[in-house]
Amino acid sequence: MDFSAIIIGDELLSGKRQDKHLAALIGILSARGLGLARVVYLVDTPAAITRELERAFASGEAVFSFGGIGATPDDHTRQCAADALGVPLAIHPEARTIIEARFGAEAYPHRINMGNIPQGAALIPNPVNQMPGFSVRDVHFVPGFPSMAWPMVEWVLDTRYRHLFASVPDVESTVIALDAREGDLITLMQAFTARYPALRFSSLPNFGNEAIPQMHIEFGFRGDAATVAEAMDQWRQALAEAGYTLLERPH
Repeated sequence: MDFSAIIIGDELLSGKRQDKHLAALIGILSARGLGLARVVYLVDTPAAITRELERAFASGEAVFSFGGIGATPDDHTRQCAADALGVPLAIHPEARTIIEARFGAEAYPHRINMGNIPQGAALIPNPVNQMPGFSVRDVHFVPGFPSMAWPMVEWVLDTRYRHLFASVPDVESTVIALDAREGDLITLMQAFTARYPALRFSSLPNFGNEAIPQMHIEFGFRGDAATVAEAMDQWRQALAEAGYTLLERPH
């Protein structure tokens, strides 16, 4: 199963705030031997959110949607999820109990709407302020606040997808070849990807930066540790025999 993310917020696309969810989600997945296949950033407009959620529900992926599930007028995600599913919103009974217990009479008329979710949805517990997120099939909705969202994502993974966790997480090994050009190495790259089909191979060219002024390429192999070590040893040898100077990635 692929894992993907929808990150919602005008403030992210306007530059008012920097997104923190993507890096955190990659780390949370990686710690469980999983990876991220796709991420989409969206403005806070109902049409755009509904279209993307329609795709998400039909995708067969496990999707984490960040943001827009509060009770203010700019929180559209709950209604968009219901529209994408073709079901009404309904106050979840357990969410009602949680919200009333926390806010008492102040739960009405507005805060109660945080429990107004697509009919048939299941709750995601929130360990910070108890206001739950929700799941419909493999699409999971959490708040935009990182302190709440990230432990909620971990709960979903550990509860719903533990059977997918890799017993031994993948590793990555990289090397930098100075003054290398991709066009000169395509045949060699093709030979190695054919020799090690189980590994993920990457080639990242760079025209020079502060750390390494001259043109260079960072090559990488990702997969099980033993195969990565073998492939990288052979790759380093092949590059050295071709006359390239090799460096490690600067820290």
